[in-house]
Amino acid sequence: MGQYKFTVGVAALWLGAVAVHAASDVVPTPRDAMTHFFEQSFGNLKEELDDALGQGKTGLFLMFDDEDCPWCAKMKASVMSQPHVQDYYRKHFRVLHLDKNGDTVITDFAGKELPVKELAFKAYNVRATPVFVFVGRGGETLLRSVGANMTTEEFIWLGEFVVDGVYRNKNFTVYKRERRLAAGSAR
Repeated sequence: MGQYKFTVGVAALWLGAVAVHAASDVVPTPRDAMTHFFEQSFGNLKEELDDALGQGKTGLFLMFDDEDCPWCAKMKASVMSQPHVQDYYRKHFRVLHLDKNGDTVITDFAGKELPVKELAFKAYNVRATPVFVFVGRGGETLLRSVGANMTTEEFIWLGEFVVDGVYRNKNFTVYKRERRLAAGSAR
């Protein structure tokens, strides 16, 4: 009987240790990108930017997409739904979603009111989607990136590329290659 108590006690300790270890390996549950990645827009880009800069953020992150764009849906479902991606981007940018075909009126950085589809086409040359635009002080486009072929790691790198100011003197493809090489040599 005494040995039975010992065995049950050891088993309980072992199960507890396994549970703690398993809990530490749990991947965070994805969260809806439209709710947890993107923020509600004021409809005025200058105010959005002023708000972001006032909070110490780098600026705005704009995603132009199309409701029929499978690549946009893929980015939202597989990359922008990840909590660490959402947390990183919201920490450093005011994050806005804009429909490239939208008729919603928005005020641009010069104070001009226009439909989002006109802003997308004329100001940011949006044709295919998704298009990601990082905007800094004064409404300056810091970086424009087209396409959805990024992993969560590469998407974080894209944000860091802008936040750290590397975009000023290096192309993102070169930066990404250097990051991959550095990650490979660290393993």
